[in-house]
Amino acid sequence: MSKNDFFIHPTATVHPKAHLDQGVFIGPYSYIGENVHILKNTQVGSYIYIDGYVEIGEDNRFTSQGCIGGEPQDVSYSGEKTLVKIGDRNIFREFVTIHRGTSKGRGKTVIGNDNYFMAYSHVAHDCIVGNKTIFTHAATLGGHVTVGDFVNISGWSAVHQYCRLGKYSFIGGYSVITQDVIPYSRVAGGRPTRFYGLNSVGLRRNGFSKERIGNLKKMFNVLFHSGLNTKQAVEKLQKEFSPDEDRDEIIQFIQSSRRGIVKKESEEWKTESE
Repeated sequence: MSKNDFFIHPTATVHPKAHLDQGVFIGPYSYIGENVHILKNTQVGSYIYIDGYVEIGEDNRFTSQGCIGGEPQDVSYSGEKTLVKIGDRNIFREFVTIHRGTSKGRGKTVIGNDNYFMAYSHVAHDCIVGNKTIFTHAATLGGHVTVGDFVNISGWSAVHQYCRLGKYSFIGGYSVITQDVIPYSRVAGGRPTRFYGLNSVGLRRNGFSKERIGNLKKMFNVLFHSGLNTKQAVEKLQKEFSPDEDRDEIIQFIQSSRRGIVKKESEEWKTESE
C-alpha cells in the first residue's frame, strides 16, 4: 500500500464508521468497532478485538490476541459511554487487555506514550498510565490505579484499586501492592510489600547523575530509616533539603496519598542503610 492508504486484511471486520488514518494496518481476523478512532501508522496484528469508544494515537503496535476497549469489569457498569484513550508509540504484546472507564470513576482509561505492555498484562477501568513504563508478563492493575512515568512493573505483580505508583519506581516480581509506592523507590513482595530502597539502577539508566542519586538516598534515609513518622520525616525534608524537582515530587506524592505509602523496610535495606 502507499503511505496515504490504510490496509485491511480480507478476513478482518472493520465497521464502516470506524476511523482509520493513513498507514494504519489491520491484520487477519481482527475486529474494529464503530466508535474506534485509529491514527496514522498504527499496526493492528491478528485476532485483535478493539471496540467501544476507543481513541488510539500514532505508531502503536498491537501484536495478536489482544482486547482493547472492553467493558469495565465493574458490576455497577450498565453500558454508559466511556472511553479508552491511548497515546503514541506504545507496544501491546499478546493477550493484553485494556478496559474502558466507568461513569462513577474518571469516565476513561488513559495510556500515554512509549509504553511497553508484555503478554497478558491488564489495565483495568479508570486507570491512568504515564509515559515510558514497562509492564512485564501478567502485570495487572485494578481499577482507578495511577502509574507515573518510567515505572517498571515486574511479572505477575498486582496493584490494588486506587493505588498510585510514583515515577521511576520499580515493582519486583509477584508483588501485591496495596499502598502507594513513592517515586524513585524499589518495592517487592506481598502481604506485606516491603521497601527495598532507591531504584538506583533504573535512575542511572535514565541519566540521573551520581549527585542526584546521592541526594535522593539521603532523603530516603530520612523517610525510612530515621525513626520518624511520615509527617515528621516530611517536615524534616522541607527544612533540611533545598527545594528541587525530586524533593518536591516526593513531598507532594506523600501529602496527597490516601492509602498511605509502602514503608515496611526489607532486611536488605536496613543493612544497607546502617
